[in-house]
Amino acid sequence: MGRQRIVVASAHDKDVLQAIDEAVHMGIAAPILIGNKERIAQIAEQNGIDVRLCVLIDEPDDIEACSLAVRIVRQGDADAIMKGLVGTAVLLKAIVNKETGIRDRELLSHIGLFYIAKVRRFVIVTDAAMNIAPDVQRKTQLIRNAVDVMQLLGIDRPGVACVCALEQVNEAMQATVDAAELVRLNRIGEIGGCLVGGPFALDNALFTESARHKGITDPVAGNPDILLMPNIEAGNVLYKALSFLCDSTGAGLVVGASVPVILTSRSDERETKLNSIILALYLAALKKGVSC
Repeated sequence: MGRQRIVVASAHDKDVLQAIDEAVHMGIAAPILIGNKERIAQIAEQNGIDVRLCVLIDEPDDIEACSLAVRIVRQGDADAIMKGLVGTAVLLKAIVNKETGIRDRELLSHIGLFYIAKVRRFVIVTDAAMNIAPDVQRKTQLIRNAVDVMQLLGIDRPGVACVCALEQVNEAMQATVDAAELVRLNRIGEIGGCLVGGPFALDNALFTESARHKGITDPVAGNPDILLMPNIEAGNVLYKALSFLCDSTGAGLVVGASVPVILTSRSDERETKLNSIILALYLAALKKGVSC
């Protein structure tokens, strides 16, 4: 699908530069590196990173680097944006700026795309990093953002499983009440383009046999494309359990901006950083209508 343009804010970071270098050698990335140019060159030389195919812009100030990166996207000169050695809040502030930012949806949200070998399917986990305690309105936006991604990936009507601590509505557990309301909104057409089911415990959300054992006949049970988590704690724990305990192949992005946003954690493995770049650039190409 060719090289897609990716701009990196505060790019003077070894792990980020190594992931970018791999993407360049795969033939998928045309990077624009903004940051301390001298430090970028030093890191590149020390680690055998080839920056000859990269555009380098010297801007050592983190705030200015993020603002410039967003401006480049806004001008249509980049297809994805990535965080380098800068605080997440600094980049997000530039992205959501009402006058100069690139927010495209009502809500920015985090998606983690994993291949879970035990169920032999790709699943999106949302939200593990952005929205702390979403209410029904915000969960609706989380679903819409994740559905957008799944539809770009070729799943026309993805199944959304509302994950809770149990599979029955309990007034004392707000997540189960929210799940029932989200199902209702989906059934009356307020949440379109997907099939919402729940509440589900994680086991009967993912495993058909577990759902059958509990007498659950919802078609989403055991066949989810999206796992909607009840809050950021649950989302973050599942995201990291899949990444570090289950060795699931994964990628993470922030969506809801005009281009995919890569906000990898310093604890993320090198493969995850590269996968996140690959996913971002693939989605960017699909969004532009570039054919495989």
